[in-house]
Amino acid sequence: MKPTAPELLLPAGSLAKMRAAYDFGADAVYAGQPRYSLRARNNEFKLEQIAQGIQEAHARGKKFFVTSNLLPHNDKVRTYLRDIEPVIALKPDALIMADPGLIMMVRERWPEVPVHLSVQANTVNWASVKFWQKMGVARIILSRELSLEEVEVIRNECPDIELEVFVHGALCIAYSGRCLLSGYFNRRDPNQGTCTNACRWDYKTSAATDDTDAGDVQPVKLEGDFNFAQAQQEAESAFAACGGSPRHTLADKVYLLEEAQRPGQLMPIMEDEHGTYIMNSKDLRAVEHVARLTQIGVDSLKVEGRTKSLYYVARTAQVYRRAIDDAVAGRPFNPELLLELEGLANRGYTSGFLERRPMQDYQNYINGHSEIHRSHFVAEVRSVREDGWVEVETKNRFSVGDTLEIIHPNGNRRVKLDAMQGAQGEALSVAPGSPLRVWLPLGDGPVTGALIARML
Repeated sequence: MKPTAPELLLPAGSLAKMRAAYDFGADAVYAGQPRYSLRARNNEFKLEQIAQGIQEAHARGKKFFVTSNLLPHNDKVRTYLRDIEPVIALKPDALIMADPGLIMMVRERWPEVPVHLSVQANTVNWASVKFWQKMGVARIILSRELSLEEVEVIRNECPDIELEVFVHGALCIAYSGRCLLSGYFNRRDPNQGTCTNACRWDYKTSAATDDTDAGDVQPVKLEGDFNFAQAQQEAESAFAACGGSPRHTLADKVYLLEEAQRPGQLMPIMEDEHGTYIMNSKDLRAVEHVARLTQIGVDSLKVEGRTKSLYYVARTAQVYRRAIDDAVAGRPFNPELLLELEGLANRGYTSGFLERRPMQDYQNYINGHSEIHRSHFVAEVRSVREDGWVEVETKNRFSVGDTLEIIHPNGNRRVKLDAMQGAQGEALSVAPGSPLRVWLPLGDGPVTGALIARML
């Protein structure tokens, strides 16, 4: 029997990103309610934008989900029904929620509104799925900590409820996002939507002692550079001697961490995995598992990244759309899709827990920032002249002689740039970066609404 195509669900941090997601193949998007989602910052979607987004989505035959997955303290419980009521009046296709109390309140007052259980609820077994189904939840967004085999067991045990699985995007140091690190270091609680991504900062370690009269942690001056390999070898030898596992044993010393952008702010931590980026996960990429997830019968494949760029949204939508269409048609996996995702800035890719791998495969100890490996987003198309020249708004540097990739919903193509003009028609050799408007000859083929990348 031909498998059913799962929904492709993309993040929408803005209306422009929402439109790009739909243009490049998404069936649905999710956008956060600012005060009550885990993207309280960098979020364009106030009530007016939510209304416009829902209207545009439904006009296109698409779906629009509102993320309201905060784990609230009492003060936000008090205001929740008041603030969610005008959102529900706009008729979103579902609310994505995590807190049992808020779910109970919404189900009691608006039983007709579909509720999707957020990944924040950490659903890892079929019994929990059945519990939430009895509570009236329409869809379960499964925890990222599940293998493909575990997802399949849940599908078999729970055949009559929708299941959603993350297939791309950032991974957290904590269990499906329940992280206290940012709150500990910066007093910005990740579970209240204000995460500072402290797990990806650039740390330096300093030895410390708490032998002061007051019991305070004080730095100890280190002579020379810290030798990570030596320290790791010593720790493993010590743990092995007492029958322990170095991977799960705490150090017997206190260390002070200093982040590169916060000199002088020493933060105590006890941990024996000393590295420049000791807590930084690689990014999730599961495009090669789309066929298996489709065969299992997962209802929705989800891409993470409401704070990512418009280019990220367009690229991931296009790639995962092709992967889903290939899977449903029975075509073999196209490895070119892996290369296209390398065109996005990333911290290295992993399939996460979908496949069981050595622990070091999940972590990136080398750097905490995203790197660009194959192509670089450089411009957006704004208009086309009668002579065929295309006006673009630049985002990053590119030059005459570069090979450009025109990324369009109808298909991508490459051209070598042999000329460039400024706003007054003057010849240019370089577009130095944002924000400029320049004119390019991009040859035949569709360009309206296209994004442009420079091939590296």
